[in-house]
Amino acid sequence: MPDPDASLPAEGLPPDIPSDGSTPVPAARTATVVLATTDAAGLRGQGGTLLDRLTAQLSGLPTGDVHVVTRSGDVIRAPGGAYMIGSEGSGGLADDLRRVAGVARTATGPVAVLAGNLVAHTEALALLLERPGRDTGALVTRGDGTPPVRIDRGLVSAAGTSLHDVEGPNGAFHGAFQVGADDVRTLAATAETLADLAEAGGLGTTDGAEAGELLLSGLLRSGVAVRAVGLGRLRCDRVTTQEEANAALRRLSEVDESEARLDAAIKSDDGFFATFFVSSWSGHVVRVAALLGLRPNAVTGVSVGLAVLAAVWFSAGTRPALVTGAVLVYLSFVLDCVDGQLARYTRLFSPFGAWLDATFDRVKEYVVYLGLALGYQGEGIWPLTVGALILQTLRHTVDFSYVGARADAERAGHAWAGAAGSPAARSDVAVAVEGPRRRGRDPYGPVATPAEPPVPPAPPASQVPQEPPARRGNAVVRLSHRLEQDSLTRWLKKIIVLPIGERMALIAVTAALFDARVTFLALLGWGCVAMLYTLSGRVARSMSR
Repeated sequence: MPDPDASLPAEGLPPDIPSDGSTPVPAARTATVVLATTDAAGLRGQGGTLLDRLTAQLSGLPTGDVHVVTRSGDVIRAPGGAYMIGSEGSGGLADDLRRVAGVARTATGPVAVLAGNLVAHTEALALLLERPGRDTGALVTRGDGTPPVRIDRGLVSAAGTSLHDVEGPNGAFHGAFQVGADDVRTLAATAETLADLAEAGGLGTTDGAEAGELLLSGLLRSGVAVRAVGLGRLRCDRVTTQEEANAALRRLSEVDESEARLDAAIKSDDGFFATFFVSSWSGHVVRVAALLGLRPNAVTGVSVGLAVLAAVWFSAGTRPALVTGAVLVYLSFVLDCVDGQLARYTRLFSPFGAWLDATFDRVKEYVVYLGLALGYQGEGIWPLTVGALILQTLRHTVDFSYVGARADAERAGHAWAGAAGSPAARSDVAVAVEGPRRRGRDPYGPVATPAEPPVPPAPPASQVPQEPPARRGNAVVRLSHRLEQDSLTRWLKKIIVLPIGERMALIAVTAALFDARVTFLALLGWGCVAMLYTLSGRVARSMSR
């Protein structure tokens, strides 16, 4: 069944920046707010309290000022030290939210909000705070857990609080999110609106322990796109007792952070050929490249050189030359994967590196086409060569235009949601779905009858923006979602769209075993099927909106 976004990267989102230029991206540092408003932040950790441990971890990451909100007095930990920024501590949930709004209003870059009772690997925090593009994202895991979230195509589409249930939850929020520079004004407005609701009694007995969850839910309901940042094997747990803190600290030692960092650098949901014939062993190459101090752009250059050498060997046209060229094509693709993996592992990114990698992917492929055509001894090879080149260029054009159109549509949708689903509509944030409210120290514990003060009444259902269902779209789109649940059909969907790994494998195998004519016929046949499959899926998705 056609995958509506089959030729896009995993989860249907634009890829992370794959490689690096000579210098890191210059950008304003992330301002971080640590909500240490519960007793759990003062639990004992390694060499101090959990709050001490967390702020020390943040000081080792490329963040700016770290604002710590407490009930006894706020402290700001700047890169050069720590000092008081208020003689009085936060007076409650409304005050907590207003202090977050204050940081967001003055921020010149991203703003991160973390719970003060986190026990986390430093690498887990880095996954969020050192992301390429530094966009809006939240640390989540898939599966059961609290607070519940729903993850859909790489985005957090709904987040639960004690006031909100989530339809079709499939993950859990782990107490840390970052808001990109483009969304910090929305964060400020959301925090102010929630503070007003808290002061008016619209949030019931909710306390500061849920400030982060309320903000995340409010951002989503304001139309902000929140990327789901998976933890993988890394840990980031919120604790409430000393026993939980001790257990969480022990679990940290069970994971090798260096290995987990390398695992995170290698995409787990790439194409079939890349996953099983490259990524299964390329981590060793990444580690060696990092030890040698190689930069991703240097690896990209070597990959291009191998592709040129492959074209030279293909142009000879003999069987040994074709086999040698096929091996060089494979090695070139391996390094094409390694440059992105190395960039993610070393966290060296730049727009130039992204452009270089995307551009030379096309150059390498077309140079190989040229070499195959020059080495063919028979007639009629050039029309096939030009046809394959045109088809592949057309596919790339359609892909990039679709990504751009989708981004425009998402921006328009977010703008609409910001007006229609804003936290300014009290019922949108403060009113739970049908059913009794949850209360008590554990906001996701037993359901209890609501107490005074009462929650403001909800407007008519027609005026309340509803959460989107977990599964939308027409029959084709729904079937595509169902096929994603099965491992075999999911891989078949990835293979049929002929991504770059499958194309390089197809070129290498057909050139080594047959000749250039068979290679181009295979590229044309499979490429046409892939294009029709992708276009039909995208048309189906467009019609389902």
